[in-house]
Amino acid sequence: MICIMMRTSSLLLSCLVASFAWASPLESQQPLTVNDDASTAGRISNHLFASLERFSRLVDISYCVGTTGIAPPFSCVSRCKDFPSLDLITTWNTGVLMSDSCGYIAVDHGIAPPSASAPTAEMRTGEDADPSHDDIGDKNQGSIIVAFRGTYSITNTVVDLSTVPQEYVPYPSPDQGDSGPPKEPKHTCHNCTVHMGFLTSWKIARTVVLPALVPLRKQYPTYAIHLVGHSLGGAVAALAALELKVMFGWDSLTVTTFGEPRVGNEGFAEYLDAVFDLGGAGKPVDTPTYRRVTHADDPVPLLPLSEWGYRSHAGEFFISKPELPPEPSDIRPCVGDYDPRCIAGSTGEQSRTTGQASAAGERDQDTTGWTRSPWDIPSRSKLWQLFFAHRDYFWRLGLCVPGGDPIDWGREKYPNLTSGDEL
Repeated sequence: MICIMMRTSSLLLSCLVASFAWASPLESQQPLTVNDDASTAGRISNHLFASLERFSRLVDISYCVGTTGIAPPFSCVSRCKDFPSLDLITTWNTGVLMSDSCGYIAVDHGIAPPSASAPTAEMRTGEDADPSHDDIGDKNQGSIIVAFRGTYSITNTVVDLSTVPQEYVPYPSPDQGDSGPPKEPKHTCHNCTVHMGFLTSWKIARTVVLPALVPLRKQYPTYAIHLVGHSLGGAVAALAALELKVMFGWDSLTVTTFGEPRVGNEGFAEYLDAVFDLGGAGKPVDTPTYRRVTHADDPVPLLPLSEWGYRSHAGEFFISKPELPPEPSDIRPCVGDYDPRCIAGSTGEQSRTTGQASAAGERDQDTTGWTRSPWDIPSRSKLWQLFFAHRDYFWRLGLCVPGGDPIDWGREKYPNLTSGDEL
């Protein structure tokens, strides 16, 4: 294993040196156009943009776990000061192996309602609330945040993506000490396999996450739950979300991932689409409960390879602009599991089956944002982009230092397009 990691590190170092000549300089921060018309073709609303940007900072904070740490009430050397209303509940760090898992759980109480026993309509939370409501920026919204960080090293990321698939069998019942018969889930996963490393990582993390999250959910039953992850953390967040939603029946749950790799096969992708009502090959969901954010030239969302039987699920939002910072017009809401206008249209990616390709073509022949050259390198082979595009989600993620990664130093904050920074 050590030898493999050393060889991979040497390869990545060579790619990194070669990439310096190609890397584009960071553009200066430009004001965003204040236009919240979500119906504009090919773009997302400013409100959703602000939501995704804030979650990118929340997941960036998870990289402090296992390094400089996060301390109560919610303090770290990175971006914790951006979220003064958060209270840290716990962190976990299971090690530096392929199955490593790190993250934190925090609660945002927002602004307390006039009466705790009689929640106001403004709270818009709880079992009777619309779980698709994007509550970021609502000062009255209470939330529980579960953040999953990526692997400890780029080498681990590559090694993690080389393992074989494993049969996916959802847990039969919530592990809450209930000795009664398990409830029949609404959705079942037929002929499903998932990446062995991702499933192992969640199995290890769940021994820490569930004992903290279950009583927290009972303590704050009206609070929405947000799962967020980057890289490997995005895959673990997907598996965690399925268990919480299918087996626990927690509907007020939203998932946001950045640079999430392919988690499983086509059966698994269809299962996740059904659970989160992502529409599969249908039209985009206006208020999705699963937001899978991808970025041009990021190889990780294209791994493991489709030739190995892995498939991406729906819910994708594609950042077409290679450089930081993006604007709402740079983020495209994608359609179904396979949209050639998005990450699926990357150089080197295979076309889907005749039926799927035909459906994609009927939806939109536009492949705006992709240019082709005879010398194009397949996006999934651009391993040096693990240092760049894979980390460039609104900010350059993955380094727990004051102000974030040095490339972000001096950058202005994104314009505040909502009512506040509270969750």
